[in-house]
Amino acid sequence: MITQQKNNLLKKSAAIASIATAILLMIFKLVAFLRTDSLAIFSSFIDSATDLLASAISFIAVYFSTKNASTDHRYGYGKSEALSALLQALFVGGSGVFVIIDGLKRLIHPVSVMQTSTGIVIMLLSIFATLLLVLFQTYVANKTNSLAIKADRAHYTVDFLTNSAVIISLLLVHFTGFMYFDVIAALFISVYLLYNAYSLAKEAVEQITDKELSPEIRKNIEDIVRGSKGIHGMHDFRTRNLGDAYYFELHLEIDGSISLLKAHELTEAVEQKISELYPESQILIHQDPYGIHEDRLDHKIEGSCKLD
Repeated sequence: MITQQKNNLLKKSAAIASIATAILLMIFKLVAFLRTDSLAIFSSFIDSATDLLASAISFIAVYFSTKNASTDHRYGYGKSEALSALLQALFVGGSGVFVIIDGLKRLIHPVSVMQTSTGIVIMLLSIFATLLLVLFQTYVANKTNSLAIKADRAHYTVDFLTNSAVIISLLLVHFTGFMYFDVIAALFISVYLLYNAYSLAKEAVEQITDKELSPEIRKNIEDIVRGSKGIHGMHDFRTRNLGDAYYFELHLEIDGSISLLKAHELTEAVEQKISELYPESQILIHQDPYGIHEDRLDHKIEGSCKLD
C-alpha cells in the first residue's frame, strides 16, 4: 500500500518531469517551425507553451496539496489541484481558439510549408519525449489519484496526438504539395484542444463544488455499514473529494439502549473498515438511536441512504 509520503513524492516528481519535458518540447517545436513555417507545428508549439505554464501551475498546486492540514485549512489543501486543473483548462481552451483564428486566416491566405523532412524528424523526437512523460504520469495518476497530475497528463496526451497529426500533415504536404493539409491538421488539433479543455474544466468544477463521489464508492460504504455488527441503518450520507483524499460523512443508527462506550466501539469498527478500503480518507460519523423520528437531510434531497 502506497504511503502518503511516497504519494507526495510521486506527485512532485511527475510535476517536475512535466515542466522539464515542456521546455524540451518547446525548443524542438520552435526549431521545427522556424525551419518549416508550418501552422500545424506552430499550433503544437503554442500547445507546448501553454503546457509549460500549466505544468508550472500544476507544480504549485501539488506543492500546496501535499501540505498538512492547518488551523485555517482543517480539510487540508487538496482542492488546490482542482483549481489548478480549472486554470489549465482555460489555457488549453485559449490556445485552441488562437490556433483556429490563425488557421482561418491561412485558409484565405495560404502559406508555403518548407523543409518538411526536417520538421518530421523533430516532431518524431517530440513524440518520443512526450510518450515517456505520459507513461510516467499515468503511473503516478493511478497510484495517487491526483487531479493535477491527471490534468497535466491530459495536456501531454493531447500533445502526443497533435504531434502525430502534425507528422501526418507534413507527410501529406511533402508528397502531395497540397498546403491546406497543414491548416486542416491545425484546425483538427484546435477542436481537440477545446474538447479537452471542457473535460478538464468539468471534472475540476465538480470537485470544487463538492459533487458526490461515484455510485460505486457510495455503494461500497453502504455495504460496509450493512455488513457491520450492531448497526441497524444509516442516513444523511454525504461524500466529497478533498483532492488528495475522500471525505465521508454519515449518521449510523444504533440501539439507543446500549452504553455510549459500546456505541463508540461499533462506530470505530465501521471507521476502521472504511479506512482499510480507502486509506487516508477523512471520516465523520454521528450516532443516532435507531427508530427515532427527526428532520433529516435525506428528507430534503433525492436518494435516501436508509438501509433495508
